[in-house]
Amino acid sequence: MKQTAFTVLAAGAFATIAFDAFGQGLAPMFGFAKLAPVGLANSTLNTIFESVPKGSAYLLHLMTGVVFYTLGYLLIARPVQKMVMPSLHWSVTAIAYGIALWIFALYIMAHLVAGMKPFLGFTGITWVALWGHIVFAVVAAWVMEARGASVEYTKPAQPALA
Repeated sequence: MKQTAFTVLAAGAFATIAFDAFGQGLAPMFGFAKLAPVGLANSTLNTIFESVPKGSAYLLHLMTGVVFYTLGYLLIARPVQKMVMPSLHWSVTAIAYGIALWIFALYIMAHLVAGMKPFLGFTGITWVALWGHIVFAVVAAWVMEARGASVEYTKPAQPALA
């Protein structure tokens, strides 16, 4: 349990660093849009709570990346993939999970919760966010797979017919 918790936190930390480095450093360096995940978190928190303390959006961004998105891969994406398509390589699952995170962030959170245009209007930031979420998911999955973190769900035993 301790090893799995450490692995989740390490995977989330490395993945969040990769996401931020790509979206706030590399993408703008090469002439693409710069991601503003803390700005999105702040808009979301302000929509929900009307007023939030300074720094809370930054903490939400970190907690989402380090803990929640990483747990989503470990507890949902990978186990479902293993039940449905057990021979599929983890990297394909990670890419699909990254796309699902992108949809969650830019449609559900940005649009449905914070009231912004769906997928932020399909501007340059939309596509940087897509690749950023894929980078996040692949890095997180790679760390968890390399360290052997996994969750196996089993089907409940069927009662014997009398």
